[in-house]
Amino acid sequence: MNPQASLIFIVSLLLGTTITLSSNHWIMAWTGLEINTLAILPLISKSHHPRAIEAATKYFLTQAAASALVLFSSMTNAWQTGQWDITQLTHPTSCLIFTSAIAMKLGLVPFHFWFPEVLQGSPLITGLLLATVMKLPPIALLYMTSSSLNPALLTTLAILSTALGGWMGLNQTQIRKILAFSSISHLGWMAIIVIYNPKLMLLNFYLYAMMTATVFLALNTIKVSKLSTLMTTWTKAPSLNAMLLLTLLSLAGLPPLTGFLPKWFIIQELTKQDMAPAATLISLLSLLSLFFYLRLAYCTAITLPPHTTNHIKQWRTNKPTSIMIAILTTMSVTLLPISPMILTTV
Repeated sequence: MNPQASLIFIVSLLLGTTITLSSNHWIMAWTGLEINTLAILPLISKSHHPRAIEAATKYFLTQAAASALVLFSSMTNAWQTGQWDITQLTHPTSCLIFTSAIAMKLGLVPFHFWFPEVLQGSPLITGLLLATVMKLPPIALLYMTSSSLNPALLTTLAILSTALGGWMGLNQTQIRKILAFSSISHLGWMAIIVIYNPKLMLLNFYLYAMMTATVFLALNTIKVSKLSTLMTTWTKAPSLNAMLLLTLLSLAGLPPLTGFLPKWFIIQELTKQDMAPAATLISLLSLLSLFFYLRLAYCTAITLPPHTTNHIKQWRTNKPTSIMIAILTTMSVTLLPISPMILTTV
């Protein structure tokens, strides 16, 4: 793609995100969401492969429907209450429509079907944008309207998302689809806590975005998209593979690593809100996603020769690991000891 065109699309992406984050009027928020959608479409379809065109079409149709629902819910709320302020979403029907729209934009169950297909058809860097940056504006809208939303509906969506995200990722062999179902599962953790502690949802999103960025950038460096080829990359970049192993375990939420931090806080907060059964259920369902993270980790670093794969070993390159990947990996693995300081800010 032409560098000038890429720059225009990236700047538009940042502009749309900034407009949505800084707006308190529904029309401005909707405008930011639309700019975001139009900016990411060329980045998804830039390879001109039929799968990429299909992914761009699916993404456009889904996001257009979700944006229309956001506009419809805001208009219904303004008709009933006379308020266009985002924080004044008080009409019950408007809240229901808005929750459905945000679930569709984020890829929460039962509106999740588009996300794995779109991520699979996109390049790795565009997939990183879809899994992190593109989720920030809907998460911000969810944060601003958290006091008006229906707790029972969001809890149901959250538990279903964690269950299906783990269940459907079990038999996948494409890494991007596995990461898509991982994203759906993490979104379930964010949705269950947004009513009770919105800041905790933001903390969860930031840590999830950091760990996902580390995984995507590492995979882009070693040029891997399938489990079968992941098994042979230890010869190409041994140290990066070892750090990718730790980052995947952190993304799974294992205790000594950073990924355990948001889950620990969320379980603690749910228990304080007398929701111990929901906390227990979502914790047990997250074991499903732990299984496919362990599969990825096994394929990354524990499979040593001789083994039964028929793939050719890759030559080790002298290309140094990016400083950005090194910093993100370190943060993705070692932030748990500063949890008391983080807890004071939440």
